[in-house]
Amino acid sequence: MTGTFINVAAILIGGSIGLIFGARIPEKFKNTVIAGMGLFTVAMGLQMFLKSGNQLIVLGALIIGALIGESIGIEDWLQAFGETLEKRFSKDSETGASSRFVRGFMVASLLYCIGPMAILGSIQDGLTGDYNLLAVKSTLDGFASIAFASTLGIGVLFSSVIVLIYQGGVSLLAHQLNAIITDPMMAEMTATGGILLMGVGVSNLLEIKKIRVGNFLPALAIAPLIVWILSFFKL
Repeated sequence: MTGTFINVAAILIGGSIGLIFGARIPEKFKNTVIAGMGLFTVAMGLQMFLKSGNQLIVLGALIIGALIGESIGIEDWLQAFGETLEKRFSKDSETGASSRFVRGFMVASLLYCIGPMAILGSIQDGLTGDYNLLAVKSTLDGFASIAFASTLGIGVLFSSVIVLIYQGGVSLLAHQLNAIITDPMMAEMTATGGILLMGVGVSNLLEIKKIRVGNFLPALAIAPLIVWILSFFKL
């Protein structure tokens, strides 16, 4: 859990810096920085996807995950949670899914939680207490928070709640996860996470097309499950 707390602190510190000095940063500069991070996110997601050993598994996971996510309404839950925090802590006059607060909360939550470093780092931290990987992730998240908070506002800081729950939960379940997840499972889960990262970049950062990326999150669990099922059909 040590690495998770470091990660949360980095987000809060970076986000606070972004809020304090954000007004001094020209709007066109902030927009360009966000666009650059969007391009980087898409490229990073593509790199993760190319690690797949069977891309049809990723496709199947995305389809099944989307059906589950839409049924549960994960995206709606994230929006509702963000709006609840907004009413309590933000003075912005905007409301609804387009709210700057909600957008900042959702973008940061998804970006900080999706990716191999979040999963592998949390497992490593939970099993051995070695949080070096999460420390690297914390540095990246801290710098990202400065850019995000300066543009997307205080909602970015509250993404630390999701990071604490998500990474802390993975760390606490590390023993069980380590016993279950094999290298092929991790490869397909990483590739699926790459697709979701590209979705975040295209939808929330570059704003090319609106995608309900949150509803694809179950695919991260479906991908290794498909690998496990297919292992019974191999000779």
